[in-house]
Amino acid sequence: MQKLHYFNFHFLLLCFLHFSLLALSRPSYEANNYEGSSDLVNLEYHMGPVLASPINLYIIWYGSWNPGHQATVRDFLRSLSPSSNTPHPSVADWWRTVRLYSDQTGGNVTGDVAVAGEYFDFGYSHGKFLSRLSMQRVIKTAVASAGAPMNYRSGVYMVLTSHDVEVQDFCRAVCGFHYFTFASVAGVTVPYAWVGYSGTQCPGMCAYPFAWPEYSGRPPNGGSELMGAPNGDAATDGMISVLAHELAEVSSNPLVNAWYAGDDPSAPTEIADLCLGVYGSGAGGGYVGEVYKDSWGNGFNLHGVNGRRFLVQWVWNPIKKRCFGPNAMD
Repeated sequence: MQKLHYFNFHFLLLCFLHFSLLALSRPSYEANNYEGSSDLVNLEYHMGPVLASPINLYIIWYGSWNPGHQATVRDFLRSLSPSSNTPHPSVADWWRTVRLYSDQTGGNVTGDVAVAGEYFDFGYSHGKFLSRLSMQRVIKTAVASAGAPMNYRSGVYMVLTSHDVEVQDFCRAVCGFHYFTFASVAGVTVPYAWVGYSGTQCPGMCAYPFAWPEYSGRPPNGGSELMGAPNGDAATDGMISVLAHELAEVSSNPLVNAWYAGDDPSAPTEIADLCLGVYGSGAGGGYVGEVYKDSWGNGFNLHGVNGRRFLVQWVWNPIKKRCFGPNAMD
C-alpha cells in the first residue's frame, strides 16, 4: 500500500516516440491534451484528513551530498511560504492550488510550511540499498540520533537519498513516493516522503525534461536542444519537481484516505499524478507547455527565494477541474 509512480514510464515512452524535440517542440493544439481536460478525471474525497495545521518539514540527507545541491533543495522548500521579495509567479503561488483541498473538518491544506530540522546520515546507517519499508527505519534512526522525539503532530519527514544509494523500484517504477510510518516500525504514525538523486542512475527517467532517456537512443543534435536546468544541475532540478509532486500529494492525501482518483487506495491516482509532464499552458504529447527562459536559455516556470528559479510540474485544480499553475496563460 505505497504511494507510487511519480513518473509514468509509458507516458514518457509515447512522448519520445512522437516528439523528438521533447522540451522545445511546439504543441499540437488540434489534439486533446490532459492540461485542458476534465472529462477523464474522477477525483474524489474519501473522508480522510489533509494537512491543515502548519507543516514542519524535517529533511534527512541520506548519504553523500553536494552542498550546492542541498542549497538548491533548501531554497525550494523555503519558497513554499509567501515572501514579499519573490516575484510572481512564485513557488508560493503554485502552492495555492494545493491549498484548495480541504477535509471534512472544513480545514484546507495549510500555507504555512517551514523547514524545522535537518538530519545528516553520512554513514549510510541502513546501507546503500533501501527498500520501501526501510525508509521508515531511516527516519526512526535519524530522529533517535538527534535525541529528539518524532513530531507526530505537525511533522512531515523527507528522506532524500544521494547519487550512490539504490532504492527499491527507483528508476524502474518511481522517482519518489510518499506514505506514512507504521507505529510498529517507527513508534508513531507520521507522513513522510522519499525522493532520490538520479544523477548517476537514471537522469533520463527522473530529471525530465533536462535529460534524455537512454532507451530513446541519442538525443537530437547531440543534446543541444534539451532544456537547460535553471539551477545548473539536471538531476537536482529534476528532483525539485519530484519533491514538489510528493509534497503536494502528502499534504492532500497524507494517510492515503483523502483526495485521489480511482477505487484502489493501494494504487491511488493523486493530484500531481494527474498532471505528469505538464509545466505550462498547452502541454501535451511530450510538450511541457509554455514556460519561461532565462538569459542562458534554461527553462523555468516559478520564482523562489534568493533569486532562485524552478521548473515544477502543475497539479490538479479542483475548482477549474484541470491541471493548473500560476504561469498559466489564462
